Amino acid sequence: MKFLSCYGLLLLLLLLCFHEALSWSTQFNQVENYEGSSDLISLQYYMGPVLASDVNVYISWYGQWSPTHQGTIRDFIDSLSSSSSSSSSSSVPYPSVSDWWRTVRLYTNQTGSNITGTISLSGEFYDTGYSHGVLLSRLSMQSIIKTAVTSRSRPLPLNPRNCLYLVLTSDDVRGSQCPGMCAYPFAWPKYSGRPPPSNDIMRAPNGDAWVHGMIRVIAHELVEVSSNPLVNAWYAGDDPTAPTEIADLCLGLYGSGGGGGYVGKVYKDAWGNGYNVNGVEEDFLFNGCGIL
Repeated sequence: MKFLSCYGLLLLLLLLCFHEALSWSTQFNQVENYEGSSDLISLQYYMGPVLASDVNVYISWYGQWSPTHQGTIRDFIDSLSSSSSSSSSSSVPYPSVSDWWRTVRLYTNQTGSNITGTISLSGEFYDTGYSHGVLLSRLSMQSIIKTAVTSRSRPLPLNPRNCLYLVLTSDDVRGSQCPGMCAYPFAWPKYSGRPPPSNDIMRAPNGDAWVHGMIRVIAHELVEVSSNPLVNAWYAGDDPTAPTEIADLCLGLYGSGGGGGYVGKVYKDAWGNGYNVNGVEEDFLFNGCGIL
């Protein structure tokens, strides 16, 4: 999987603890390249593990965070395991974040078990003092996690099983792919070769491009670490050092009819903000494979 910085504000670490969390997969019996981004791309299984056990997520909030932004990210994680309204009158309206995640769960292991349907926010650590400064590298991520699990004050548990650690940084911490790389479609992509339109850039859910650009990357990486945690499970291409993973097949697709630079048809809220899935408390928009 990849480590990404988003919108110049995010440094994301998905540090995977394997132990019993990994289950070994065999051939996926559903349609090849289920997401349907291209008939020319053949998604294959390379005999590696997927994440079939319940996953515990631990967040290290690095820097000075807005409680509102933290609440939005918590809601996204909580929404992954919340059922849609088709099964309960008190659940999230369709299409929901969990409906989207059910597409990811179609990938199974050798015993017929699917990728996990339970992803829980199990702990949070607040690194408000910028323990490693405001210019971080990939190696800094490991040190930040070490700080979080060895702190004398409310440390994160060092979970030896089925865990993911995320380092999420505030907007004054410097990153490198800002903003047209990871914040699309809320920001005009730098690689387009054309100037941005004056008034035709999609507004993010709830009008907050910063935090929703971050959630788009988190969603992307959760898909890929669940289906290809050791870079030897589900991907397309012959080169494991540069695999095209499941979420990569959906890049730029957010709604029906998407492709060729068109994001597709998405929902709009009362303020004209775009979204394609419902969360427990908020709306979200990210790569739409499985809900198109």
